[in-house]
Parts: sequence; structure tokens; C-alpha cells
Amino acid sequence: MYPIHDHDPLLLLATALAAKRRPAELLEIMAAIDLVQGNIPAEGKLSEAFSRLGLCGLLVERDGGLALTPGAEQLIEALPGKGDMADRLIALRGLLASYVASEGAAIAIAPESLREAMLAHRAAAATTAKNLLVPKPKPEQAQARPGQRQRKPMPKQRKR
Repeated sequence: MYPIHDHDPLLLLATALAAKRRPAELLEIMAAIDLVQGNIPAEGKLSEAFSRLGLCGLLVERDGGLALTPGAEQLIEALPGKGDMADRLIALRGLLASYVASEGAAIAIAPESLREAMLAHRAAAATTAKNLLVPKPKPEQAQARPGQRQRKPMPKQRKR
């Protein structure tokens, strides 16, 4: 696949995170992009990325959402399991560079619908509802397990 734009690996990884068991909706993809990168790119650039990934045979529209094709699933499975998202994006970019594009249909998503999904994601993030795509906060200190107290040291034995 040539050329690879900056938003292609981001969009592919976010769609893989959002579409685990069923095709992902735009709102779920926006939440996954926010999780991976921390901010959401402009809707025009995302619309172009959806179209490019569809033409290369990596994304497909199914059941009112977006899903990965088997070729894209193989790329995602080849990513390292451990590591942060930046390392996974770099690895995915390298895999996309060596990917041989197949025929696919362009995915036409209007920038207006992407903007609506972004605004809905921002509104959902502002509420107190729980978003399952957000990573769990790590505790600052290691909490001791209840019932795990240290024993008193044994007294020294007297010499006889």
C-alpha cells in the first residue's frame, strides 16, 4: 500500500479496537481514536482515510458499521501484544508499507457525520457515565491486601 498517510494506521488500529465482536459505529471509532492518540484529527482527513482504507481492501461497511477485512485482521494480529499504542502504530505503519493492496469499495463517510460523532464523543466524555474504552487509572500506591500483616519477630533465645 503506497503512500501511507499519518491517519491510516491510526484509523485501522482504532477500528480494530472498536470492532471486536461486531461492526463498529462512528462514535465507537472516535472513542478508540481518542484512546490511542489522545486527540481526534480533523474530519476531512478522517474522511479521506476511510476512503483510502476502503479502496485498499482493509475496511468494509457491514450492518450499518465498519469492520476489518481478513487482510486487515492479519495485520492487526501481527502487531506486538505488549507495548504502548505509539509502538503499535509504528509497527502497523511498517506492516502497511509492505501490504499488497487488494480491490475494495471506497467508504464514503461525510465529514458532517464525522463531526457529529466527534461532538457526541466529547459530550459523552464530559458526563459521569463510564466509557469502557478508556483505560483504567492506575493506583498511585500499591495497596496492601487485607489480612496480610507482618508477624512479630521471634524473641532471641537465652543462652543456658
